[in-house]
Amino acid sequence: MFESIVDAVGSSSWTYVIVFVIAALDAFFPVVPSEATAIAAGVVAGAGDLRLELLIPAAALGAFVGDNISFGLGHFLGDRVVNRFFKGEKAQKRLAWAQRTLEARGGYLIVVARFIPGGRTVTTFTAGFVETFPWRRFLFYDAIACAIWGTYTVMLGYLGGATFKEEPWKGLLLGFGLAL
Repeated sequence: MFESIVDAVGSSSWTYVIVFVIAALDAFFPVVPSEATAIAAGVVAGAGDLRLELLIPAAALGAFVGDNISFGLGHFLGDRVVNRFFKGEKAQKRLAWAQRTLEARGGYLIVVARFIPGGRTVTTFTAGFVETFPWRRFLFYDAIACAIWGTYTVMLGYLGGATFKEEPWKGLLLGFGLAL
């Protein structure tokens, strides 16, 4: 069964678009499995059915677009969210902590958060909301984070796919095992 899925995915140029869209959606809707998708696509590339030089940019650019959507949502809708969910004194202290942390270590936080499912959404949204973290600065660090993330996730799958060309399901297990 897995081989038939690999054949269907590997023979379609739409796979690159799907990887892009899923990576973008995951950045602001964290239940979407972007890591699993990028690793699985990397396995298919390792088996020789997808082009690595197209797959890595598709994952990285999708993540970059999604992160910037999340930043924009934080910038434009942040006040409503904060006024609704951060009313109490404790919540206000957490928000102040997030703002101070972004001021002090924002670039580092943006890069590291890209590798934490759910954490990337909160971080990118908060970076958009706080006025002390400008978009141009966010773009710089997010581009670095997404390039590393796209390369890392796709290459994990690629390693597994190249190692187990005849049995790609084993490559998928290897890729997920290394990711864990």
